[in-house]
Amino acid sequence: MESSASSTPTGTQMSAEIAEQPAAARRTLERLMPQRESLRELAQGRRRVLLAARGSSDNAAIYGRYLLEVVAEVPTALAAPSVATHYQANLDLSDTVVVSVSQSGSTAEIVQTQQWARACGAATVAITNVDGSPLAQSADVALVTQAGPEVAVPATKTYLTQMVALGVLADALSSGEALAGDLDQVPDAVSRLLQVDVAAAAEALAVADQVVVSGRGLLLGTALETALKMEETCLRPVRGYSYADLRHGPISVVSEGLLAVLVAAAHGPLAEPMADLVRDLHARGARVLGIGGTPTFAELCDLHLPGPDLSEAVEPIASIVPAQLMIEQMARRLGLDPDNPRGLSKVTQTEFAG
Repeated sequence: MESSASSTPTGTQMSAEIAEQPAAARRTLERLMPQRESLRELAQGRRRVLLAARGSSDNAAIYGRYLLEVVAEVPTALAAPSVATHYQANLDLSDTVVVSVSQSGSTAEIVQTQQWARACGAATVAITNVDGSPLAQSADVALVTQAGPEVAVPATKTYLTQMVALGVLADALSSGEALAGDLDQVPDAVSRLLQVDVAAAAEALAVADQVVVSGRGLLLGTALETALKMEETCLRPVRGYSYADLRHGPISVVSEGLLAVLVAAAHGPLAEPMADLVRDLHARGARVLGIGGTPTFAELCDLHLPGPDLSEAVEPIASIVPAQLMIEQMARRLGLDPDNPRGLSKVTQTEFAG
């Protein structure tokens, strides 16, 4: 079920920052696209990329990994920061570009990981929302997103602009301008999705006994970010799974009372398998709330929120928007303050070895 009715303004800081995302995406593209040549020069002669991040930034990095491998055809992996901060391994990273992703640019573990990478011979790129932060100052190239100050604890506009930055990086490292035209369409797509009516979806989540979230391929990071935001904002245990992981074991516990949130692509080789997953979940008694996907996928879902009309490569940047709106409303339905989730602060300081 879809609606184009505008969501009611709520007055929360989180909802205000969600609404700022079209402008934040435009500013970020204007700031970062001219840096593509510097990125190309930095990556010259280097064969792979390593992404270092935690929390929401790690979910953005998962998107970046798929994007860099699928579009730019550069071998890419996610770093384990403890290899640097605890084990202090001596690796040869002379053929590697290490990309450190941190909204604040001050997360000590990620700053130290970037310093370690440089000492191991890597070229370094920082993606952060704070110009002059330790991460930005010590990187070879700093991609400073233009989200503006983010007051609500749950990351929304900083997360989305991180994905924009990763899109610019992938475009820079690919042959030609593989993503430039697609990236230009993102701000308008985000603006359209702000009008999605998420009330029924928020109510279904608020009363659900159990919730799992799943996605696949380029949309996996969006699915995991949806699960994380639901946990930290709504204080509910929510498992985020890749399509493959869900199918290889956890699906055996799917039963009546479970609500599965599936984030799907409208295009590409992984679009149709998500419709098959809906059928499987229904056969096991679950209800399905879908975001995006093909017309067949939408028709099969019990509840459905539209995704963006974008190419698969940049679709995940905007696909998070209906989920953000839905989670903000879910938190309020549960009597919670989405701006200040219990036990969380804006900058996460992971314990690390000095």
